[in-house]
Amino acid sequence: MAFLLSPGNDHDSLHAVELMEMTDITGVNMLGDKAYGTKEILAYIKEHGATVVIPPKSSAKEPWEVDYYLYKERHLVECFFQKIKWFRRVATRYDKLDKSFLAFVYMAAIMIWLL
Repeated sequence: MAFLLSPGNDHDSLHAVELMEMTDITGVNMLGDKAYGTKEILAYIKEHGATVVIPPKSSAKEPWEVDYYLYKERHLVECFFQKIKWFRRVATRYDKLDKSFLAFVYMAAIMIWLL
């Protein structure tokens, strides 16, 4: 598992490749919502031997096939983010320093994992 703290005014998809570089994605199914269907992200996933499970945007000129049954597993990630927000310190972002905030995100993830 890897976390990457990005500026609040950036969209998460801008940092997706940087985050994927932190782990070995060979042979895995990479799930994401439509915002992660950019050419850069799709190319990175394919060149590293992973399967793309990201639906195309409705405006895509060349839409690709998606296993929607497998895509439903994305709810596990959404549930994790919901659980991590149970920790008030994470949800309200009280920490002034990024380092402190990220450390508590790690601690909250460990607590969820142990439950």
